[in-house]
Amino acid sequence: MINWDVSPEIFSLGPLSVRWYGLLFALSFLVGYQIMLKIFKNEGKSENDLNDLVMYMILGTVIGARLGHCLFYNPAYYLSDPIEILKVWKGGLASHGAAIGILIALYLYVKRKPHIKYLWLIDRIVIPTALGGSFIRLGNLFNSEIIGMPTEVPWAFVFTSVDAVPRHPAQLYEAIAYLLIFIFMIWYYFKLKGEIRHGYFLGLFLILVFTFRFFVEIIKENQTYFEEGMYFNMGQLLSIPLVIVGGVLVFFSFKKTLPEKK
Repeated sequence: MINWDVSPEIFSLGPLSVRWYGLLFALSFLVGYQIMLKIFKNEGKSENDLNDLVMYMILGTVIGARLGHCLFYNPAYYLSDPIEILKVWKGGLASHGAAIGILIALYLYVKRKPHIKYLWLIDRIVIPTALGGSFIRLGNLFNSEIIGMPTEVPWAFVFTSVDAVPRHPAQLYEAIAYLLIFIFMIWYYFKLKGEIRHGYFLGLFLILVFTFRFFVEIIKENQTYFEEGMYFNMGQLLSIPLVIVGGVLVFFSFKKTLPEKK
């Protein structure tokens, strides 16, 4: 058993505090930028285009993740008091919402950048996104949130700020899984020398991430009251269509010719 009593705060200065979650969230964008910079240079794309992309990614991720949490997991509460949606500091971000928000943000981005193809961009942005997901789940671990069900496995965590019950460290499982997915995808990208069929990497990402997400939900505590008694919880219900979409993208990507390098 591991007693997890780590403070979510790194340090505080008066009313301001620096938290592990915020640091890891910011780190996901900083590291993601460096990865995409290498990819852009590898394929002869402009660094200025990448700089413009960053703001779209930040807004798409934060707005999508927040709205996803509010509308997927507790719509009655947030719709009855919409001001609560804006209070991001209280916590509550959903990865499914982030996925949707990123897709919309990237669509708006390529509308202003006609020389960049939508699927070309998404097939590459999913690589650092997988690593970002790992950082975010580590942030959840420091916050002692999204905890697993009680267990007797020797690596069980006791989240002392929650209760004294040994539980699955579900956040750590996800963090490790997403890190492995990132390592596989960055290795595969360079193995293919950037010659990716449109939609192929997006499809792989959706299949790998949300298949794992479906199964890890089995050992998680429900995140909202209405999931009690449901055969599949909300995380699983949202994962199923994304896995199906991923499979369709992979299937149809092999019916296309490889895009020409420019």
